[in-house]
Amino acid sequence: MKNMVTMLPKYDIYGQDLQYLTVELNPREKVYGEAGHLIMKSASLKMDTKLKGGILSSLKRELTGASFFVIELEGPGSAVFSGIFPGKIIKVPMGNKGLLAQAHSFLMAEDSVKYDAKLARFSVGFLGGQGILFARFLGSGNVFLHSHGNLISKDLSNGETIEVESSHLMAFEDGMEYSITRVGGIRSMLFSGEGLFFVKIKGPGRVYLHTLTVTQLANAIGLYLKG
Repeated sequence: MKNMVTMLPKYDIYGQDLQYLTVELNPREKVYGEAGHLIMKSASLKMDTKLKGGILSSLKRELTGASFFVIELEGPGSAVFSGIFPGKIIKVPMGNKGLLAQAHSFLMAEDSVKYDAKLARFSVGFLGGQGILFARFLGSGNVFLHSHGNLISKDLSNGETIEVESSHLMAFEDGMEYSITRVGGIRSMLFSGEGLFFVKIKGPGRVYLHTLTVTQLANAIGLYLKG
């Protein structure tokens, strides 16, 4: 008997600062993603809207700022996804590990990956401006995230700790220890507007950061609009 060859989806990332992702799906293979990131698809691809993980998971995701529904694509055929801000797209192989991510960084995932949300400490959401819930991915397969600005990926050794300005934290492995640290006093809170709250994350595990925030981009554009 000849060995059976398992065909896997094919992914390619193109571009530099405004990247896009192409995926080639074999028959019956599925991926899902945010509708606003889909650029085009083959006519042969079946598309449907899904409550990924059921109503409860969908409700929790909506609280993170993500969409209640996701779009599901089934092969054969190809599709193109893109981020909505200048930045980088990365593939994160899950390997049966969990991943917590800023909801707006999610682009696409394989059907074998569970998409849920996880309650973070209240201060992370209310004071750090990241929302009360993080998007949570579990299982095997690949997740694709897009950073705002350039991407920093850092592997922390056991016990190694970093402090990340809260709005620049894109994702980190589930199970890592984290807490909130406030930097500065009332004056800096009222006048600086930057660097008030840091998320302290302790290894082992991997952390993903982005160098640009939505607020920074909006403020920069706003200056030109006012002119």
